[in-house]
Amino acid sequence: MKTTFIVIIISLLSINMTNGQEIPIKEPIGGETFGHSIKQISDDLYVFRWWVYRNIFLITDEGVIVTDPMNPKAAKLLQSEIRKITDKPIKYVIYSHNHHDHISGGNIFKEEGAKFIGHKNLLKELTDHPNPVTPLPDITFYNNYTLELGNRTVELFYFGPNHGESLIVMRIPKEKILFIVDIVTPRRVAFRGMPDFWPDEWVRTLKEIEQMDFDYVISGHGPEGQPAIDSSSVVKEQRVYLEDLMNAVKTAMDSGSHNPEELKKTIKLPKYKDWRYYNEWLHMNIERVWAYYHMGW
Repeated sequence: MKTTFIVIIISLLSINMTNGQEIPIKEPIGGETFGHSIKQISDDLYVFRWWVYRNIFLITDEGVIVTDPMNPKAAKLLQSEIRKITDKPIKYVIYSHNHHDHISGGNIFKEEGAKFIGHKNLLKELTDHPNPVTPLPDITFYNNYTLELGNRTVELFYFGPNHGESLIVMRIPKEKILFIVDIVTPRRVAFRGMPDFWPDEWVRTLKEIEQMDFDYVISGHGPEGQPAIDSSSVVKEQRVYLEDLMNAVKTAMDSGSHNPEELKKTIKLPKYKDWRYYNEWLHMNIERVWAYYHMGW
């Protein structure tokens, strides 16, 4: 009887662990390192990669929803890939945030008549720092926005300042997928000196995202050797990395070490030694967190 009970418990645990965690596409997204590639995630949802940048596009009964066009070259390649799949018009382009390296190049879709969507703060940012190849958003919102086209829905969420002041997270409810740009990059330390990041707000945002209803994450960055889609667990993994980084820096500073050059030499996070750019960028991450504690910035 005891053995049977144990077998039942193990079986139930196995079911619970696998429910919602079977990744649709497990193999790397592929392609040439400095080229582009595409992966189909579901019947009408695709991931497009250009170098280490990614976006998603969704084909509906009434047209196509595109996210971050990246730059003019990538946008042209993206348009070409979409045309291989469908002749439906590009109806909407959704901007994730204000940084030009993700959202430039949308003119090619503007010429098709697409409407551009972004956070309210993005309109001010692009007006203050215009880019001739980045159309201003036609539709803006402050907290949340639901886009419906044909048979599909995309939900947009704003969590306040974290990486800039206009970053949004996109949710595809049918597949329970989040498209997250910059604040979650699986198995990679934070980008260089963490430009335009508030470390504490970044952690807060990730905690709030963890409470959402989703099973998978598609990130806005990732080289050809990384999968197109990941389990929801990557959000927590990113948060824990940031918390470990901040705790290590604060502990060293509380012990009397306030020289950033010394901190960069002495602080190690071996738990993450296999993450991408650990050797190249960890010391930059440390200095950014030092500035947060030392200067309140």
